Amino acid sequence: MQRSRGRPRHDDVLTPTEWRVVQAVRHGLSNAKIAKLRGISLDAVKFHVENAIGKLQLDNRDALRRWRGIPKHSALTQQANDMNATLTLGPIGQISRTAKDIKRAEEWYGKVLALPHLFIFDKLVFFDCGGTRLYLQEQADAVAESVLYFRVADIQNAYSELQARGIEFVGAPHMIHKHADGMEEWMAFFNDPEGRPLALMSQAIAN
Repeated sequence: MQRSRGRPRHDDVLTPTEWRVVQAVRHGLSNAKIAKLRGISLDAVKFHVENAIGKLQLDNRDALRRWRGIPKHSALTQQANDMNATLTLGPIGQISRTAKDIKRAEEWYGKVLALPHLFIFDKLVFFDCGGTRLYLQEQADAVAESVLYFRVADIQNAYSELQARGIEFVGAPHMIHKHADGMEEWMAFFNDPEGRPLALMSQAIAN
């Protein structure tokens, strides 16, 4: 039996690589930052972005950032989808802070404050503060205001209800990380009336 040449077909609207790039676009990353994060060329990122826009029949990159698609095999698709459920913002799930030297910050928060270390990827470090997650990100000026992340059970429904209340989101809900055990981290960002950043966060894992 002769095997077909070329890339294997995918049963989803986007390929796995395109999904990773699209999630990064929806997170607000530039092509250059995506290339550095994914370890691919800038031209490759541009190619995947253009492919995704074309496949989804969208007008531009801004439309892609606001597109609400979910990967076919995402754990998020298995969550209950009760549109009549009352939206309840859960406890603060995460607080972000910047650090000029992420290695030094990681050592100080982990060893001096003895906060339980959760995980790290790229230059993002996470600690547990009694159930609230502390997220440290390296930034040269380290002056950005902390972001409050509200936990919600269903990020898609929460997004829809808050939109109906007049909240304008920066981009659509998107997966920012997938753990080794399959747990997915999803987020969506918006601002308060004074322009200060807030976010919804939700975790999903396949049954």
